[in-house]
Amino acid sequence: MHELSVCQALVSQLEAVAAQHGGGRVELVKLRIGPLSGVEAALLRQAFPLAAAGSVAEGAELQIDAAPVVVQCQACGASGEAAPNRMLCPACGGFRVRTVSGTEMLLESVELSAPAAEML
Repeated sequence: MHELSVCQALVSQLEAVAAQHGGGRVELVKLRIGPLSGVEAALLRQAFPLAAAGSVAEGAELQIDAAPVVVQCQACGASGEAAPNRMLCPACGGFRVRTVSGTEMLLESVELSAPAAEML
């Protein structure tokens, strides 16, 4: 399951973010994942607690938002949403489209708690 290695890389990134902002614990992680990214959200949810164990992200909530597939037609220039398995122009029905969105996995935001020293 490659989602575990994706989560391990995510946890490394979260530790760097936490260190950069004073070393607080990660409380909430928001991701945006497109259906063409090659990452399964359900498997990512299962792998995250394993990857986060013993790190600053242990116990953090993982929130995953789905990104739509958006295409731009090379024939008529129209843009719009398309189904992942039916990538056609929403305006003219043409098949010569460029993917604008839907392939991404983005770390949208991280919420940190205040470091213990600041809580006193």
